[in-house]
Amino acid sequence: MTDPDRAAGPRRRLRRLQRRLTLAYTLTTLVGVSVLSWLVIHTDGRSWRNAEFDEMLRHASVSTSLIYYTDAGVQLDGLRDDESTRGRHQVFVLLSRTRIGTPAKGVADGAGKDATGRPPAGRAGGETRTPGAGRPTGAVRPAGPGALGGLDRVFTSGSRSVPVSGGRIAALARTAMDEDVTVREEVPAGDRTAYAVARPFYHDETQETTGAVVVIGDPGLRMAEHTRLTYAVLTGSGLLTLLAAFTGHLLSGRSLRPAWRALEAQERLLADAAHELRTPVAIMRSSMDVAGTDPRKLPTHLPRIRRATDRLTDVVENVLTRGRLQDPAASFSPVPLRLDQLVEDACGELPPGRLTLTLRLDASVVDADPALTRVAVRNLLDNALRHGRTPGDPHGGAEIDVSVRGHTVAVADRGPGVAAEELPELTERFRSRGGGSGIGLSLVREIAAAHGGTLTARARPGGGAVFLLSLGPAGQARHARAGAS
Repeated sequence: MTDPDRAAGPRRRLRRLQRRLTLAYTLTTLVGVSVLSWLVIHTDGRSWRNAEFDEMLRHASVSTSLIYYTDAGVQLDGLRDDESTRGRHQVFVLLSRTRIGTPAKGVADGAGKDATGRPPAGRAGGETRTPGAGRPTGAVRPAGPGALGGLDRVFTSGSRSVPVSGGRIAALARTAMDEDVTVREEVPAGDRTAYAVARPFYHDETQETTGAVVVIGDPGLRMAEHTRLTYAVLTGSGLLTLLAAFTGHLLSGRSLRPAWRALEAQERLLADAAHELRTPVAIMRSSMDVAGTDPRKLPTHLPRIRRATDRLTDVVENVLTRGRLQDPAASFSPVPLRLDQLVEDACGELPPGRLTLTLRLDASVVDADPALTRVAVRNLLDNALRHGRTPGDPHGGAEIDVSVRGHTVAVADRGPGVAAEELPELTERFRSRGGGSGIGLSLVREIAAAHGGTLTARARPGGGAVFLLSLGPAGQARHARAGAS
């Protein structure tokens, strides 16, 4: 299995976890929005239903109050022009044939009156209401087209017709009369449902229940607003769910960001280790292979193996230092430190050879981590030794000037030099001017950043380059580390 395959496993698991978190967040939002939408739609529908029934009840109450009795019979003259019978609801007046009373069994609207102010019974021109019609005709007959189970329909408003069966209307009226209550029901009307309210009315003298007013309403005429609200709520719920999915994806990605960083740090650490260890291990193996063929040449290869071992030690230290910098939980202990003394000690560890070393060290105290600062200074010196050899020197000697001033360490060499704009490229991992792995300067830059400082470079007068490691002032290292974490 290759390294990309190994890295793909954790990445796939993190992506799968992000999708699951997004799905969980979306489903939770969907359930909450669905319940809220159902409550809104159900409450609004019930409110419209109650409002419709209340209005129908008001029409029924007004209609029953307009019905009265005289010696000529029941009077319906007030119903024809009243708003309660001219609205969008259909109003029926049903009269019981067995409870009409005596002696006048007519239904008059008060158009013709005698000397007492009451219309004579049975008068042909008395404008009585026939069952099932709204027009004045003759007297009420005991039976006919308007007879509904012992009830005669004596008035029907001219409003829009709702297809409710006559038997159902008669049953509502009979229930209201027999139980002396106002009946509110939802009744079938063809392929839909209609609302119905039945209210009994009484004889003025005997107070006997003689009939009922039935009001039929079509909920579709008023529920259009409820339908529009339903569509708006459902559309808004869908958009809110999509927004929740998008937001959940962003939030889950942000919550997994530390895991992604840790995975990337682990991958970088493994890549650094593999890249850095490859060269010294190859040198040691080739030297041992050559020495194995001729044991007498072993003393010749021992210095090379020793240098490879030293290089291997430096590589392991650099890799471990990088892992420490990339781990937010790792210890980072900046303390007051004599920077000039630390640089002097690091210069004293340089290998003997053709090296011209000049030190200009001013006394300086900085707030820094000793171990990390030592690694940074050592890598700058190692970079100068590798790439700062004096051009034209037949022995390959290096001329290095090291100075400490304030919080800055300067390491100058006489190598090919480096322009300031080339520094970002040189401080990337695995990018080197030759002869090295490229991890050294990138590690120096990270150590400087951890201390709130910088790594810069400029051309040296007379040829070569000057690398400047600047550490932050006292207290800056702690703040920089906290911000990076």
